[in-house]
Amino acid sequence: MMPIKIQMDLPKTVWLVAFLNLAYFGVEFTVARAIGSVSLFADSVDFLEDAAINLLIGLTLMASMIVRARVGRCLAILILIPGLATLWTAWNQFQAPSPPQPTLLSVTAAGALAVNLTCAFLLTRFRASRGSLTRAAFLSARNDALANVAIIAAGLVTAFLWQTAWPDLIVGLAIAALNADAARDVWKAAGREGTVLQA
Repeated sequence: MMPIKIQMDLPKTVWLVAFLNLAYFGVEFTVARAIGSVSLFADSVDFLEDAAINLLIGLTLMASMIVRARVGRCLAILILIPGLATLWTAWNQFQAPSPPQPTLLSVTAAGALAVNLTCAFLLTRFRASRGSLTRAAFLSARNDALANVAIIAAGLVTAFLWQTAWPDLIVGLAIAALNADAARDVWKAAGREGTVLQA
């Protein structure tokens, strides 16, 4: 019996990715608030941002190249929002540091990793097909998967080696740096689209 291959077009893919991100945002945000985790909070806001990016992509897929280039620049700015939220949450944690519950931290991050790997896999074949828009979605999913691995590690370090708030804080700030790098990449890609249009 031959395996059945299911292939979705780009619009269906980005709507599915948007739904997955929005659903897990609710899960991760709830846990982050319950255990006081900076890294989970940053990652949950990132899920919300990813949902917004994919919703925007779905709405603009049929738009002209110049509109896509402009939206790409907006997405680059949008990617920075979780980083700013992370800095604010980290500052509050600095004022009264307390380690998050490590088991819930790692288990929640493992669930986030599964969601992000699924999204990255779904978006892989489209990452270069529609310029900065799909590149933004792919970069977000990829960076989030890397961040989730780091959060899992922070939970393990907190549980077995260093029972302080620092592993969670360090990872939260690293997530902010990842988002800043992705924003720069998407901004440059959007600029290239604009240059092509002017040529």
